Amino acid sequence: MNIPKMPAAAMQRRLKAHLKRGGLAAYPTESCYGLGCLPTHAQALRRLIRLKKRPQHKGMIVIGADLPQLLPLLKRPSENTQTMLDQAWPAAKTFLLPAAGNVLPALRGKGRSKLAVRVPLHHGARALCHILKTPLVSTSCNCAGKRACKTEREVRRQFGGKVMIIGGRTLGQKAPSMIIDGETGRRLR
Repeated sequence: MNIPKMPAAAMQRRLKAHLKRGGLAAYPTESCYGLGCLPTHAQALRRLIRLKKRPQHKGMIVIGADLPQLLPLLKRPSENTQTMLDQAWPAAKTFLLPAAGNVLPALRGKGRSKLAVRVPLHHGARALCHILKTPLVSTSCNCAGKRACKTEREVRRQFGGKVMIIGGRTLGQKAPSMIIDGETGRRLR
């Protein structure tokens, strides 16, 4: 069984302060390390996009410890949608759902009205959101066009001291999370 390394209390406080200042963090998820920040911090999102050299029209995935943690970022989902999500998660399944009006365009992607959200299968990633009491942006930890980082060592090689690293192992899944349109049920990835 893959037991995640959870940061000690002092590290948790340091991580919270780092993220509140607009810092970036890397942490293990199902298939690779995720690169994230607070989804409400515009400066951090711009920093993340620049660091990855990511096209600005692409949206980001946001992960949470559970559905209630993600709800402030979404338009109120129907009872049927909430039931579907409760039955689907935790899993390596990302759903595109209508974003709340206050969600930053850089998070949705330019010209897009939906937000990609997931309650990850990776216990450590869920626990991190629970400990921090906030959802996190979760994009693959790599520069655009490069292979995603699968280990802490690869994160250090690719990004050096530009991100705070939360160590641990991925679940070893080969493919990134499935992306499903939450309104139509159509699989997009």
